[in-house]
Amino acid sequence: MALKRQFSFKWRLFVPLSLLMWIVIGTFAYYTYRHETRYRERTIDLQLNRIGSKVLQAYDNDMDLTPFMNFVRYYNAQSLYSDLRVSVYDRNGDLIYSIGKPTVSDFTNVADLEELITTDTGVKSKDNILFGEKYFYASAVKSNDGQVFVHTVLPNSEKVRDRLSLGPEFWILVATVFVVATVLVYILSGYLTRNVKLLRVFADKAASNIDTGDDELFDESIFPHDELGDISRRIVELYHDRIDALRRAGTEHKIAINAVEEKSRLKRQLTNNINHELKTPVGVVRGYLETVLSSPDMDDTMRTHFLQRAQDNVNRLCALLGDVSTMTRLEEGAGNIPTEEIDFHDLVFAVANDLETGGVLRDMKFTFDIPLNCSVRGNAGLLTGVITNLAKNAAIHSHGTKMCLNITAESERYYTFHFYDNGNGVDEEHLAHLFERFYRIDSGRARKTGGTGLGLPIVKNTIEALGGTISVNNRLGGGLGFMFTLEKWGTNVKKG
Repeated sequence: MALKRQFSFKWRLFVPLSLLMWIVIGTFAYYTYRHETRYRERTIDLQLNRIGSKVLQAYDNDMDLTPFMNFVRYYNAQSLYSDLRVSVYDRNGDLIYSIGKPTVSDFTNVADLEELITTDTGVKSKDNILFGEKYFYASAVKSNDGQVFVHTVLPNSEKVRDRLSLGPEFWILVATVFVVATVLVYILSGYLTRNVKLLRVFADKAASNIDTGDDELFDESIFPHDELGDISRRIVELYHDRIDALRRAGTEHKIAINAVEEKSRLKRQLTNNINHELKTPVGVVRGYLETVLSSPDMDDTMRTHFLQRAQDNVNRLCALLGDVSTMTRLEEGAGNIPTEEIDFHDLVFAVANDLETGGVLRDMKFTFDIPLNCSVRGNAGLLTGVITNLAKNAAIHSHGTKMCLNITAESERYYTFHFYDNGNGVDEEHLAHLFERFYRIDSGRARKTGGTGLGLPIVKNTIEALGGTISVNNRLGGGLGFMFTLEKWGTNVKKG
């Protein structure tokens, strides 16, 4: 793997792009150099032909060539053509006029002239050898009557070579273009591979997070705003969504485990408490029955007393089993409790009469202040149990003289009710435990008064199963107060 990744993606992109750029620039520089050189050569060639043509034009116009030739020499004295040689020959090869050294000093090699004349404009290429001498250019033109021809040559001097050369500036420019192009390609390669580099950093970080269990998120805003950046951001978003899903799944898994463990703990606690609570009434019933059976001579009054006590404990046992059944139904089927429109005023009115008639209130008085047509969403049986358990709890434990149930607030979706008594209340340390199963402030006294220890837990579970909330506090004027809410009928409140 190390050998395969010896070069980064940036360099694998930079090298071929640079080579391609160098080839393009080199090709362009080569053809530019070639074109410019040929252009300069052609310029010299045209100038030589122009000079020869001007000389022949003067000849055809019967002008004296001597002053004209002197003019040509002076005109080009300070230019590239200062070494120009112009020789005018007749048909026989005799020199008539010349500028500079004649191109031939004898006529033993006239064939060269004939060859030059018969060629197209007589142009010779670089470093040609004419008449035994080395020239850069040589040109020959013939008069219209064919009696005179002009031979024009330019020696291959340093000045001519400098004119044909593009000089160091051209190559400096080419080198500068090479360097600038290379730098631009390097920057472009870095820009094009930035997303790849960032994705690699992201992949390494994601792999590290998996190994270490870390769920740190990756900043997706660092990606460029282009197509590759959009794809990269989408990949990171998918990763973040996956991390969020795993985090939520982990949290939900922990919650589910805790809920299962808590439910199991509560069931064990409930089982243990039920076993403990059942021992007392069962033991009492057994003791009384055994006493009655073992004492056939017992008088009727005593036997009736024992049987009455046994019946009281059987009733207590039945109440306990009923409360356990209610708790189980609330816990396991809270979401399936049938609800309907309940006129809470009428329900409380009926329950208050039943409690007073049944002697449940003992020496206390139950009053309520609930408006007519106060419709709530609930279950008549369960709400009756709520009012009954609250009243029984106050009657048994408060040592007060009255209990009240009032409506205290109304929102768009809920009614808020307050049930309180004017008794002694409880110590603050017990408030947080009042809704726990079988919790008793004075266990001995509670058993004597017939409490099962499940009344307030049933109240709390019922209110919550119907979508409300409940809390308990000591009142400033004395006594215990329960604040609870019930959902209005006709609203659509999502449970949980």
